[in-house]
Amino acid sequence: MPELKRLSTGIPEVDKLIAGGIPEGFLVAITGEPGTGKTIFCMHFIAQGLRECDRCVYVTTEESRESILRQAEQFNLGFREGLEAGKLIIIDALTGAEDRWSLKSLDVEALVDKVIEAKKELGRGRGRLVIDSMSAFWLDKPAMARKYSYFVKKVLARWNFTTLAVSQYAITTSEAFGFGIEHIADGIIRFRRFVRGGVLRRFLLVEKMRQTPHSLTMHEVIIIDGRGMVVRPARITKEDVALPGPVVEKIARASAERELEAP
Repeated sequence: MPELKRLSTGIPEVDKLIAGGIPEGFLVAITGEPGTGKTIFCMHFIAQGLRECDRCVYVTTEESRESILRQAEQFNLGFREGLEAGKLIIIDALTGAEDRWSLKSLDVEALVDKVIEAKKELGRGRGRLVIDSMSAFWLDKPAMARKYSYFVKKVLARWNFTTLAVSQYAITTSEAFGFGIEHIADGIIRFRRFVRGGVLRRFLLVEKMRQTPHSLTMHEVIIIDGRGMVVRPARITKEDVALPGPVVEKIARASAERELEAP
């Protein structure tokens, strides 16, 4: 059996949790509430691709292209240099600008077409793709999440992409907007946040990674200005992960409503 090729996430501590990296060609769901570190994690993945001369595409639906560039500069991740060197294309799906690398509407087929166009522009070779976030494409029709996710995975797999697809979770319920990407994905890296003693703490957990003996323990996420994300083993008490009673009730109600909406 040929050795499975893996791509580094750009964060050595995370690579150790997944046997050296993400298997090439996988689509991995990056899930969690706002403010948990999902975008910065994805930026590290692309920055590592630039160092390895991969063809990199970053789709942003919730920030402008310039905002992504400024955030990457904050952590010295080299995005502007990647753009200038022709190794990175950032597709802006937020502002509706008229330039070539912008989307005028949140349409899944238009997204796939634009990503393929970007890959052709970058040339042959191993590709890295971030879609931040996929949730934006089904906010008004959450029941379509699985269908859209499957379409994106099926088409883009032919173009030698390893993909990180961000899925936003609601702060109030810790539940996804729509259901389906987690079932389609080859892997799931779950980000979480807790406030204890007036301090915000962030964590990640590898919930799923096919063909990989991955860690089953939660790790703490530290974000350092000028450096980016650092991950270390977490010391967690029962109180850290227990949800407040009202939140548990909201989750139960949301789950019941989803069951009624399911096709």
